Amino acid sequence: MYITTEGVKSERAPEDSAKITMQATGALSWRKADVKYRKNEAFVDVIEDVNLLMSATGAVLRADVTGQIIMRAYLSDQDGLQSLPSGNRLGSKATKAAAGSVTLEDCQFHQCVKLGKFDSDRIISFVPPDGEFELMRYRATENVNLPFKVHAIVNEVGKTKVEYSIGLKANFGNKLFATNVVVRIPTPLNTARITERCTQGKAKYEPSENHIVWKIGRFTGQSEFVLSAEADLTSMTNQKAWSRPPLSLSFSLLMFTSSGLLVRYLKVFEKSNYPSVKWVRYMTRAGSYEIRF
Repeated sequence: MYITTEGVKSERAPEDSAKITMQATGALSWRKADVKYRKNEAFVDVIEDVNLLMSATGAVLRADVTGQIIMRAYLSDQDGLQSLPSGNRLGSKATKAAAGSVTLEDCQFHQCVKLGKFDSDRIISFVPPDGEFELMRYRATENVNLPFKVHAIVNEVGKTKVEYSIGLKANFGNKLFATNVVVRIPTPLNTARITERCTQGKAKYEPSENHIVWKIGRFTGQSEFVLSAEADLTSMTNQKAWSRPPLSLSFSLLMFTSSGLLVRYLKVFEKSNYPSVKWVRYMTRAGSYEIRF
């Protein structure tokens, strides 16, 4: 802190000021005092977007996960909420936890998190804001679990036809299922007509997007489905070679994480020891999930 003729200025960051306020008054800048609920509940959503770029030969060129932990806390302050730790099976670049730990990078936490506890014990301990907030965000680049494997065979027959055979297999357990699975398969600009057939779901050619769109509403784990198609092409003068943009995949998958992150327990500590309802949910979605052919 330093003093000028214009007044007092401080070099302290806002979070430092918040810490001073808490130490002096016991107040938390992110939480209202005397919050009351009839039913005390805590919900945790671990949401991950998995990104993939695979070569035409099946080599993984890029695979990573961007994740966030979203919390909804509806907890009373009857005698002062102490902390709400969620022990996680995870590690870091510097210090890995026990065998089977998950390596996370670029971890960012809400200001309510006690960072020392996380560094020493891999436990996220905090006094939560009231309502919904982002507790943590992270990245993972090692040992990424890919929910789907795509096998694409695309042959150009002269300048008049393209033949497709697209196989899609679920790599997750048979008790899980993905929803809203959509595969977008590029077609040449001079496509005149498409004939397609698939073993599951529905496929449709969308000329405005130059794609065959294959939709599967529910995809059970360990299942494998195939789409076959033929594209008839019109002849064009000064025709350029087809650039073959990658096919893309989108989906949502509950109770699965591509990073392997697992919340081992979720506990609420409050002096009056009131009962609380606690839920943990996982969701993995496609970020940029692309396969070249």
